[in-house]
Amino acid sequence: MAEIKTGRYRHFKGMEYEVLCVAKHSETLEEMVVYRALYGEGGVWVRPAKMWRETVERDGKTQPRFEYIG
Repeated sequence: MAEIKTGRYRHFKGMEYEVLCVAKHSETLEEMVVYRALYGEGGVWVRPAKMWRETVERDGKTQPRFEYIG
């Protein structure tokens, strides 16, 4: 499984986010990504790491859901 590094990522729809850390769910031990939106109010969110690593298809092109940009 690919490591999820802290830093900036671009969502496939174009918005940017900052990964703050990778945490574990207290009941299931599932890896969760804790991240902050780098636009608007800068809300903090959590998403399963499995979903973070997924690829998506858009306009006939397969790409990562989130791409590391530094």
